[in-house]
Amino acid sequence: MPTYQYQCHKCKTKFEIRQTFNDKSTAICPLCHGNAGRLFSPVPIIFKGPGFYVTDCRIETERKKPDKAAKDDGNSQGR
Repeated sequence: MPTYQYQCHKCKTKFEIRQTFNDKSTAICPLCHGNAGRLFSPVPIIFKGPGFYVTDCRIETERKKPDKAAKDDGNSQGR
């Protein structure tokens, strides 16, 4: 069963209740017995897969950069 967060309309107390999906989205405050409404929170974002981490980007940028040692070797062989 999911846990939902509620806030009392009267005393502004926040509390949590475990309810099924079919239950109504209103509850009774445990302190003042006033009506409470369900609070909605933003959903966390989870980045999965390649391309979201710094190490993923560095590998690609390192492959694209020309190697200084290869340039130096090429120049010294030509002389």
